[in-house]
Parts: sequence; C-alpha cells; structure tokens
Amino acid sequence: MPPPPPASRLLLLLALWIACAASGVGCSGPRFAQLDRLRELHQRERRPAAEQVDAARGLLARLLPSHSASFEFRVVSTEQCGGKACFNINNHPSFHGEGTPEILILGASGVEISAGLHWYLKHYCAAHISWAKTGGAQLSSVPYPGSLPRVPAGGILIQRPVDWSYYQNAVTSSYSFAWWDWERWEKEIDWMALQGINLPLAFTGQETIWQKVFQRYNISKSDLDDFFGGPAFLSWSRMANMHGWGGPLPQTWLDDQLTLQKKILSRMYAFGMSPVLPAFSGNIPAALKLKFPSAKVTHLGNWFTVDSNPRWCCTYLLDASDPLYVEIGKLFIEEQIREYGRTSHVYNCDTFDENTPPLSDPNYISSLGAATFRAMQSGDNDAIWLMQGWLFTYDPFWEPPQMKALLHSVPVGRMIVLDLYAEVKPVWINSDQFYGVPYIWCMLHNFAADFEMYGVLDAVASGPIDARLSENSTMVGVGMSMEGIEQNPIVYDLMSEMVFHHRQVDLKVWVETYPTRRYGKSVVGLQDAWRILHQTLYNCTDGKNDKNRDVIVAFPDVEPSVIQTPGLYARTSKNYSTMLSENYVMKDAPNDAYEQPHIWYDTIAVIHALELFLESGDEVSDSSTFRYDLVDLTRQALAKYANQIFLKIIQGYKSNNVNQVTTLCERFLNLVKDLDMLLASHEGFLLGPWLESAKGLARSQEQEIQYEWNARTQITMWFDNTETKASLLRDYANKYWSGLLRDYYGPRAAIYFKHLISSLKKKEPFALEEWRREWISLTNNWQSDRKVFATTATGDALNISRALFTKYLRNADSLGLDGMDSFVKPISL
Repeated sequence: MPPPPPASRLLLLLALWIACAASGVGCSGPRFAQLDRLRELHQRERRPAAEQVDAARGLLARLLPSHSASFEFRVVSTEQCGGKACFNINNHPSFHGEGTPEILILGASGVEISAGLHWYLKHYCAAHISWAKTGGAQLSSVPYPGSLPRVPAGGILIQRPVDWSYYQNAVTSSYSFAWWDWERWEKEIDWMALQGINLPLAFTGQETIWQKVFQRYNISKSDLDDFFGGPAFLSWSRMANMHGWGGPLPQTWLDDQLTLQKKILSRMYAFGMSPVLPAFSGNIPAALKLKFPSAKVTHLGNWFTVDSNPRWCCTYLLDASDPLYVEIGKLFIEEQIREYGRTSHVYNCDTFDENTPPLSDPNYISSLGAATFRAMQSGDNDAIWLMQGWLFTYDPFWEPPQMKALLHSVPVGRMIVLDLYAEVKPVWINSDQFYGVPYIWCMLHNFAADFEMYGVLDAVASGPIDARLSENSTMVGVGMSMEGIEQNPIVYDLMSEMVFHHRQVDLKVWVETYPTRRYGKSVVGLQDAWRILHQTLYNCTDGKNDKNRDVIVAFPDVEPSVIQTPGLYARTSKNYSTMLSENYVMKDAPNDAYEQPHIWYDTIAVIHALELFLESGDEVSDSSTFRYDLVDLTRQALAKYANQIFLKIIQGYKSNNVNQVTTLCERFLNLVKDLDMLLASHEGFLLGPWLESAKGLARSQEQEIQYEWNARTQITMWFDNTETKASLLRDYANKYWSGLLRDYYGPRAAIYFKHLISSLKKKEPFALEEWRREWISLTNNWQSDRKVFATTATGDALNISRALFTKYLRNADSLGLDGMDSFVKPISL
C-alpha cells in the first residue's frame, strides 16, 4: 500500500504530538545507542509492507471472516509515528455502505495493525479475545458489516511509550507448548499479534540445531540421547538442570520440530515481530568432555533428583573462559542463521538460571559474562543478549557486587534484562534500575500452568507506569513471563494493554466494563460479582508466590499428627478485605514435606460472587467465556472447601473420632468425583486434549507410548522416584483437569484415608512408609497407563454448578462440620 499523502502525514504527526502532550509524559523513553541501532536494523530488515498487511488480513479472516471487507490496513513508517511504533484507527473516507471498508487502521508494522484491530474491537465494539481454552473470543457484540461504530473525527492514535512487548518464559515451551502443531501455533501467533507482542521467544526445534553443531565435534546421535530431555522436559535439559529424563528424542521429532520452527519464524517475521532465538549457555553433553579432556568443565550439582541420581542429574557446564566456549557459541548462532535464513539479532541466554556460579569473585563473574556475549557476537556482530532476571530473585548468591559485575560485563545497551517477577518482587527498585542496564518490566503471575484464580491487578495497572516514570528509568519494555498460559484471562487482558498505556489504568472503570466485553452483554449481577473478585481473588498483596497447593491436587505426604489445625476460615470484619490466615501449618516435619495452600482473600465474599454468577447465569448461559469463568470460580470455591474438609479429617483423627473421620473422608472423595464432573463441562478443564495432542505428534506406536508417558509424568510425579521416595517436584505442575481428578487425585487421597482409618481402628501409628509405597506405585502405574480420556465437554456447566453449590456450600452448616458455617454463609452487602 502507498504511504498516506503529505497532508495525512502532517495530521498524523500533529495527533502524535497532541497525544504525548496530553499524556503528561514524554514519548521518547530512555535512549541506548545500541538499542537505537537494533531498531534501525529491525526496520531495515523487516518484511515488505505488503507482506505485513497480508499477515494482518489473514488474521482478520481467521478471527472475523464476516468482516474481512470492513477494514483496510496500511503500514506506515515509524517516522510518521514520531520515531516510535504506533497505530492509528480512522473512519474510512471511502465508506459508502455494506461491502466497502468502514475502518482504516494504519500501523508501523503488521503487529501494530493487529493491535489496532484488537483495540478497536475491544473499546468500540465491546468484544473480548482470550485463549480458546479460557472461552475464546467473544465477538457477538460486534455489529454487522456496514454498521460498525465510528471513531471520533481525526482518528484514534495510540503510540507505545516503550518499544518492546515481550512474551513467554524459558519453561512455557514445556508447560504449555510442548505438544503444539502448526494449527495451534498459528492461533497463538495471531493472539500475540492482537496483543501487540513484538518480542516473543522462539525456542522450538533448537535441539536439531544443536545436533548439527555437535556433529562437527563427532558427537553422535546416541551421545545426544542422554543429553536431550524428553519432549515434556526440554526446557530443563536446555538449562542444564537435568539430562536424559523422558528421552531419548527420536530423529523424527527433531526433524518435525525444525520444520515447525521454520513455519513459526516465518509467520512471526511476516507480522513484523522480532523473535528471540536461543544462544549457547555452556551446557554440553558428557561425550564432549571426553573428547576435550583439557577443557574447563564444571560438573554441576543435583537439581531435584531423588538421591542425586547421576542418570538424570549433575550436568556438565563448559566454563565461559575456555576458548571452546566462544567457538561453540559462534557455531550455534551461525547454524541458526544458516538454517532459518535470518535473525532478529536478539538472543536469550540464561547460563546461571538456578545454577550458581562456582566462584563469587566479581572479576570472575565479569569474565564469564563477557565470554558469553563474545560467543553471541562472534556469530552475529549485532547481537543483543536478552537475559531472564530470575536469578536475581531466586538465588541469594547474587549480591550487588556480583550482580553489577554480570550486568556490566557487556557494553551498556547490548544486554536487556527481564525483570521477570516485577509485579510481586521487582528487582529494578533495589538495583538502581539494574545499574543502568535496560530492562523489561515483566509479569510472571503463573507457575507450571496450574489453576488458581489469582492476580495482582492493581500492581499490573500501575507497576509498569511507575517504573517507566521513575527517576533515571532504564525500562524499555513490558512483558508477560508466565510459566504457563490458558488461565486467568482477566489478568492477561489487562497486562497486554499496559504496553500502550502512558498513565495508570483506572481499574474501577476497567473492571466495570470487563464482564460486558467478556460475555457480550451488560448484566448488573456479573458486574457486582467481578467487583468482588477484583477486590479478593485478584487483589493479592501478601507478596507470596502463588503456587497452587490445594489438598486435592497436592496431597500432603506427611504423618497426620504433624499437621496443625489452628482454625478454619473466619469471617472478616471488613467486606472484601485481604485474608492472610493460613490453611494449615506443619511442625516437626521436614521443610520440603509439603507447602501450605495459599489463602489471601475473604472466602465468604468469593462465595457470594459465585452466588451472583449463578443468579445471573441464565442471561449468558450460551456464552463459552461465561461457562469457563463459572466453572473456574466454582472450582476455586470447592477446592478451598475441600481443604477445610481435610482439616476436619485431621482434627477427627487427633481426637480419635473414627466415625467423623470415616464420614468426612467419604465426603472428600465424593467432592473430588463431583468436581471432576464439573470440570468435564468445559473444554478448558479436560485432561484428554493434553494427552491426545502428545500422541498426535508421534510417528509410531513406540513414540506414542513415550510421548504419552512424558505428558502424564509432567503433571503428576514430574521427576524420578524410588519405591518409597516421591519426586521432589511431585505435583509441581498439578492440574484441575477432568479425568485427572477421577482417575488419579481421588484414588491417591483414598489410599491416605484408608491408612488413616486403619490407624484409628487398630490404634497403631499411621503407616507412612506403606502409604508412600502405595501412592507412588499408583502414580507410576498411572504414568504408564494408556486409558483414553474425553476431548470434548459434557454436561451443562450452569446446572452442575448450581447443584454443587447447593450440595456443598449453601447447606454446609447443616452437615455437622463445626466451624464451617462462617466459611459459606453469605455476608451482608
């Protein structure tokens, strides 16, 4: 498409100046010469404007095919956006009825155009876009072609206050993307473009590149079989946390993933994105050490294996000061560029992610960082190092001298740090803005793709703005760095907007309009419900990591006598206040025995929000987005109720009340079965798709068995075990999925309860070792099982939720569970 005529350019620049002035802040942001150079490279090497327009039009055809003729897209230069990325939404001057373009969207790239389309649909058509598993897109509110809403005269100009919108975590590729084919990837790249993401990780297929590189050193396929992890565990073998677990990788897997990566990159580049490729972090196969015995190699320690099993643990890390390091790093970068045909010059490398350096001397740390960057630069002279800042949050090793040594080991502007957990534990505040190094403000939010209705919306709405406007800010982007996706759509709906906001978002107004967009109509009861959810579930302020440890999905592996029951949920004195009481605590037991379930909110208020959902449900029962939220909210309430039943079971055990324990154990197990039935009513809560997509990538029955084992293992035992010692990472990737509750979590709890009741009846100590032996055997058998689970939803979510609310929540005080009435009794509004 030709650029706008001179008069239009003048109007665009004038509008840009007005927008920056009106925002009360500058639009330039911090400047780094090397990043200015990177922007110039991206603009010069970006795909032709026509190809980017075609990418955006393809997205529109997949998202809203009925309106393909209603929009016209044009790519404009960043100079016409004041040197920054922007999009401009206008009424089309040639509109003259249905079948002709109604809305003209100008953007600095295909991503900006796509983000502009989303902005228009969201803010002018009250539409909503989320992942398919979380309800998908709500587009019923978009008027018919020929009657789309007009925008104000002069158009709507939105300019990014920062350059980059980053996406993914180094482990998202395993927790969420492990089994994706091109059809699923295409949907995700569309989603990225609509959210304005322009800096996504692109890690797929890298094992094939490594195979080609190591072949130059006469490392065979069999040598690599013990190096690469299985398909569900590649993230951790890439980070040198483990080796071989879940493998070996078949050659067909390697070849297919490389083909898939080329499609992914091609589409990302077509939109104008800048995909981030991996770089060498020093992780090497054991065979390379044997071929270079004089190389400086560190044998790393144990990472969560049982008894430090050398079959899986204790990988080898080539010291960055060894000449071989730069040589291998150079070859890896060059091989990627050769295979893919191009690069965006940004490379991720996390040498010290959960791997502590052997020495704390700042000079040594600096030399490692410099060599790591030199390996990248040797393969690409324009390389920029993108590094996850998780190490600065996770590992106390990184005191200011060590941190500064690493950050200053490369020229300023040649490294970008991801402040990975900035919404809860921001590093930028206490590090003098990463000691002058550019960084991206990221929201981590989710661990291991687990299910918990949780968020810190207030921090998300203000944090990136506060960081960007702070004195001497070095912030250059906003990012989403969750370990797993397809959960808590409200959190990601807000977070994706923050790259375009110059001021803090008025959350009261934003939350007020959210249910209308999410469900396609305005329902007062649902607006009231979401106001409550914002102030409770989505207002966590205790600063704790939110990792779901509900009893159902993370059953305590301890003797019942060491579990304290200090009291059940108590009524709060203030409506919707944050609740900081603990579910249960433990004494006289190892610190790693189990983690306490996290409770930060007034559970009574959340129960009332669920009542409002149920009362309003008939008005939006045909909405997939509503059904997802209803199932999720009901699951949240029942899961916490199950925690309470478990506490009452332990109280009964301690008081030798065998009848109470027997009755409550039966109730707990019935709740698990009923919860499984609830989850089966929406596609977002099914085990079947995870397993079937894993098997779908197999080329033989042998591979199918292997891939299914990988998929089942990740969400249960995770890592290795013995007959009586469970994996240290058991239940880390737990899931509230129908099929998993019925066939695994329920039977596991039943084994514990069996031994609990037996202990009371026989007046003998709880048989802890026998319990462990039985549940570990159950788990290992389940990992290898081949049972097929449903991939489509069954049952009416609204009716099931209403029935379970009545059965477990409304009348719980009549069940003789002393202390539970305050948990479920609605408070006065």
